[in-house]
Amino acid sequence: MEALAERLSQLDPHSEGAIRVVAFYDTLMRRRVDLPALARASAGLAECVAGIRLHGTGRSIRVAPDGRDAPGPQTAASASVPITLDDEEIGTVWVERPGPPGVFDDVLLDRLALAAAAVVERYGPARTTMADPALVELVVSTGCDEAGRARALRLLGFAPDLPVRVVAVRSPLPLDRIGALICPARPVKAAHVADVGVILATTVAQDAFPSGVRAGIGAAETPDRSWRQARTALRFTTPRRPVVPHDALGALALLAEVPEAAMRANPDVTALAHLARNPEDLETLEAYCATGSLRRAADSLHLHHSTVARRLDHIGSSLRIDLSDPTELTRARVALTTWQLLDDGG
Repeated sequence: MEALAERLSQLDPHSEGAIRVVAFYDTLMRRRVDLPALARASAGLAECVAGIRLHGTGRSIRVAPDGRDAPGPQTAASASVPITLDDEEIGTVWVERPGPPGVFDDVLLDRLALAAAAVVERYGPARTTMADPALVELVVSTGCDEAGRARALRLLGFAPDLPVRVVAVRSPLPLDRIGALICPARPVKAAHVADVGVILATTVAQDAFPSGVRAGIGAAETPDRSWRQARTALRFTTPRRPVVPHDALGALALLAEVPEAAMRANPDVTALAHLARNPEDLETLEAYCATGSLRRAADSLHLHHSTVARRLDHIGSSLRIDLSDPTELTRARVALTTWQLLDDGG
């Protein structure tokens, strides 16, 4: 490279300067610097504010020539170049020069865009939703230290100052499609871990999950705790309630901590397991427990209220529970939820 630079520098001063810019960025890429370091080096070389933005994260890096974050709002870019990877635009680099364009701004930005694309490719494409399962597993693992978790999040494209929500999913639909729906404008990554889909997102639109998806949403601040909560919430999902945020469970979440043997030994749960052999009875009990009203249950089932009343009499007799009594109805709800947790298989 140095020999080539020497030969080309003999052509004219512009060629010499351009080759020096090329050599400058080649050195940075060999040192495997990250995006903030690229922006700092570029601002120093350009002697004006330089910036990098990735569409996948929505976050901008703006650095002044002194190496510090550029103050104030972004001014109009005097020149910009798109960052492309695999023929797809994934971001933009620019300079904010107050005067006329610099002689080498075009070369500088071309090389900066190439270097930024190389960084993104090395540490994980920010534009894609599907991610390396090993990295996602590191993020949600209880055995990962915080430094390792932070590095895995950075490699996945999450900025350190952004919150990360964890969603546990069971669905025949592709995870990237679900991720794009629930978090369309912010960073989102997905992968399968064991038998469950994992979605990491900065925001989660609970009403945007498509039909047929079962999802539990964690609420904790750390991804490992949020993952445990998401898996617990997933166990409480039903066809009637397919999306469950963990923070909406309240004291019901305690049922997930009960040993399976104790659940199965409970007489109410045993009776409900026998009742569940008849799908109509189970559906009727679920509707009545969800609404607490015979007429509202009948409306949700699209049945006459007298039909629902007869079914509830039969169900109450089978379970030996008086469903008209509020305390007994609570007992039926707990038994139903416990049986659903067992049926989920943990």
